[in-house]
Amino acid sequence: MLEGRRIVLGVTGGIAAYKAIEVCRRLVDLGAFVSPVMTVGAQRFVGATTFSALASEPVQTSLWTERDPIPHTTLGQGADLIVVAPATARLLAAYAAGYSHDLLTSTLLATRAPVLVCPAMHTEMWEHPAVVANVETLRRRGVHVVEPESGRLAGGDVGQGRLASPESIVDAAVRILTPGDLAGLAVVVSAGGTREPIDPVRFIGNRSSGKQGHAIAAAAHARGARVTLVTTTAIPVAAGIDRVPVETADQMYEAMMSASKDADIVVMAAAVADFRPEGASVAKLKKADGIPTLRLSPTADILTMLGSAKLPGQTVVGFAAETNDLRRHAVEKLAHKGADLIVANDVSAPGVGFEHDTNAVVILTASGREIDVALADKISIAHAILDAIIDERV
Repeated sequence: MLEGRRIVLGVTGGIAAYKAIEVCRRLVDLGAFVSPVMTVGAQRFVGATTFSALASEPVQTSLWTERDPIPHTTLGQGADLIVVAPATARLLAAYAAGYSHDLLTSTLLATRAPVLVCPAMHTEMWEHPAVVANVETLRRRGVHVVEPESGRLAGGDVGQGRLASPESIVDAAVRILTPGDLAGLAVVVSAGGTREPIDPVRFIGNRSSGKQGHAIAAAAHARGARVTLVTTTAIPVAAGIDRVPVETADQMYEAMMSASKDADIVVMAAAVADFRPEGASVAKLKKADGIPTLRLSPTADILTMLGSAKLPGQTVVGFAAETNDLRRHAVEKLAHKGADLIVANDVSAPGVGFEHDTNAVVILTASGREIDVALADKISIAHAILDAIIDERV
């Protein structure tokens, strides 16, 4: 997702500096080239060796001890984005005033790249009029701010001021660096496998983890869409994504039909059970009572219903998880479901589909295109699917 992007990660002297380690790791995992810059204060909380091991190049800490005679200019001019996490009150004041007293503040003043600051401090400091004014000044200048969260702070007190989660920080960075080609569009995505109860503790289900659906929701959000995610899973989602939890096929049907009424794009990525037990037992079935007889009835065909109820200008996308004759089954599904695109994958292939972090798909469109997407992480697959959707909508 961030391949070829150069990100300077500034770490300042706050107790939350340890969280920047996870931010660094996640950015690297997304393909970014991460150059860490630590202040003297940051090194009191976390070792430079840790960042040097996880980042794309060794930590830089000083204007005077680096091999590059002008490290701040090299870093500032080469960056696609500068992220400061945590950003202390001191850093915010220096940056707002244009006071370059170390490598990080000098780099911030020597760049035309977008800057993302992630403040972290005690509540009293965050609410101080001087800090409030400095943050407002930076916002007016176009600096992006991920505000601190509320929760337990250092020292045991509770309030707003704790550093935003690494997930939220990385999500903000991705949104800044990702083309906003879905801005203004409403996208609805389903994810996960449904559970059809047999009794209060047993169910009919499948092996879908929901990872691909969640990746599509995250990618659409990063590209500027208003995203509603109907999911059966507990996978965390980025702030700004409207999460609708469901469990059964009936619940997913109701949620998807309701959410799709105002959607521009509907992606039915969930693995919905085809059948459900009739008359689920209200009490746990006992082995001693003998083998129960399960009568099954079909669940609603949500994709077909979405296709038949499709609004003018709306794009409906379905998935086909197959184990043989992938293209034939995908072509049939595209013809019979009323979808505009079908994303098919062979879940019997190594590293593909259910429960994996990777996937490989073929995308078939109603206009006759076939797009093969080779094995890759699911967020990359998600962007390839969104690219195909955008091309089909043109």
